[in-house]
Amino acid sequence: MMKRYLLVLFAILITLLAHGQSREGKFIQDQLYSTALENKGGENPTRRVSVYLPPGYDMSTDKYPVIYYLHGITQSDSSLIAKNNIDKMLNKAIAAGKIRPLIFVMCDQFTLYRGSFYTNSSLTGNWSDFTAKDLVSYVDQKYRTIPERESRGIAGHSMGGHGAIKLGMLFPDVFSSVYALSPYVLGLEKDYGVEGEAYKQAQMIQSRDTLITGYKYLNANAVVAVGRAFSPNANKPPFYADLPYSYSGDSLIVNYKVLDLWNKNLPNEMIKAYVSNLKSLKAIKLDWGRDDFFTHIPPTSKTFSEKLAEFGINHFAEEYNGSHLDKIYTDDGRFMNDMLPFFNTYLKF
Repeated sequence: MMKRYLLVLFAILITLLAHGQSREGKFIQDQLYSTALENKGGENPTRRVSVYLPPGYDMSTDKYPVIYYLHGITQSDSSLIAKNNIDKMLNKAIAAGKIRPLIFVMCDQFTLYRGSFYTNSSLTGNWSDFTAKDLVSYVDQKYRTIPERESRGIAGHSMGGHGAIKLGMLFPDVFSSVYALSPYVLGLEKDYGVEGEAYKQAQMIQSRDTLITGYKYLNANAVVAVGRAFSPNANKPPFYADLPYSYSGDSLIVNYKVLDLWNKNLPNEMIKAYVSNLKSLKAIKLDWGRDDFFTHIPPTSKTFSEKLAEFGINHFAEEYNGSHLDKIYTDDGRFMNDMLPFFNTYLKF
């Protein structure tokens, strides 16, 4: 009798323990080698992948939709977990009913110049193809996903917002819904236009270490990273990239050939060529802070929304009272209260 009692008690404890564990999701870290990322620019073609599995994943046979979330320049998947507590935010959002249980994927696209811009490059590797093809295929094969475009969303903050919009344009057969938080370098205005200091600084700096150390030269770092993605030049040390603007003294020189290459990769200039792709997406949203310290983000985000409207592309666009980093990864921020509910509405569960 006592033995039977102990067995029953043990079974109850195991059940309670399993239930307790299932109330919170967790990140699993993998590594993925991609031939698409084999490159001449010194980037590692093996990338870390962080996959959030929702509460109850291990105790069920359910299949889940997936959000692919793209990080910003200077960031990585691991920094978003360590500094911004993405795992805790996902657990809170699911517990609060802001989004149903799902799989959430982040991949390390930190490069030698702190960002890939999620773009295919003859120098640094084919980051667009890697993200939309290799990464998606890997996740579908290894985890219990719903392997359909209607159940895949793509989102990101800053450079990740740029990437989310671009990949949504390029791969509407892979992703059905797009959300861009404070999208970075949609076009060339303000601090990233001819009146900014970024191109002049990049021309003066001759050391990668100087360019990528801290945040003093972040804008110069960014335009070099963009150049390595959009207009690489294997014969032009030290950064192996052409830039659209240079200076002779204080006189501006515009390289129109390079500017054309950039325009083919800038979302604001890509819209016309991808109208049918954009119209086939189920939902698009972007938002940005009115006081963003990257001064190009508010006007280029407005321009993107206006151009979408001109072509009759349904979307949501919102300017809020905030800057680039505040009101994003907080309990009252955009990630928790706007982005996740958006996907709860538009993804197929």
